[in-house]
Amino acid sequence: MRYYTYFPGCSASHGGAKAYDWSAQAVAKALEVELIELDDWNCCGSTPYTSVDELASYCVSARNLALAEKRGLDLVTPCSACYVILNRTNSAFREYPALRAKVNEALAAGDLEYHGTVNVRHLLDVFANDIGCEEIASRVKGDLGGLKVAPYYGCQVVRPSPGFDHPESPESLDRLIKSLGAEATPFPLKTRCCGGSLVISEENVALELAHKLLDSASSNGAECIATVCPLCQT
Repeated sequence: MRYYTYFPGCSASHGGAKAYDWSAQAVAKALEVELIELDDWNCCGSTPYTSVDELASYCVSARNLALAEKRGLDLVTPCSACYVILNRTNSAFREYPALRAKVNEALAAGDLEYHGTVNVRHLLDVFANDIGCEEIASRVKGDLGGLKVAPYYGCQVVRPSPGFDHPESPESLDRLIKSLGAEATPFPLKTRCCGGSLVISEENVALELAHKLLDSASSNGAECIATVCPLCQT
């Protein structure tokens, strides 16, 4: 059994992608991965919030990291936006002492302090690299019969570089799809933005971006799209 601290994020836990969270946890259980949900977690700080109040965003994110640090396990999330924000906070903590001091001053109000030791990971990374495709293939229960699947990574999970996969031409999801007996179809737009963060402010732009993705997947023979982010899925 492998153990990880689990950060579901708002979209998967309370938003419109609960089924994504349920599926992630069910698959983890089948692979003998125990995802231990982080107690009293809060929003990661969200991508848009960083442009409104950057320091507050760091504080909100660091609170989760401080709570996770007490566990001593890798912090795993199924949400690409959460993954980017938590990793961004981690990097800032390690590189900017003045920022670290300001954030820890805020955390002290809740009797917390973060030392920058948590390893933040995406669930895709865990499945592809800790479990591995061979192990996953050996546990497949149903034959997908060559179902044609477009592997969609989105614009966040493989950025910034260096990460756990190539930022422009990732392959980890492709390999997982193949290990399940499906076919990973060519998808030139696999790392393009879905427009999720623009749905409220620029709905027409978001819909245009989503349409381009769906059109590209369909024109390359895909019967469905596999995503690694609840925002992209929604």
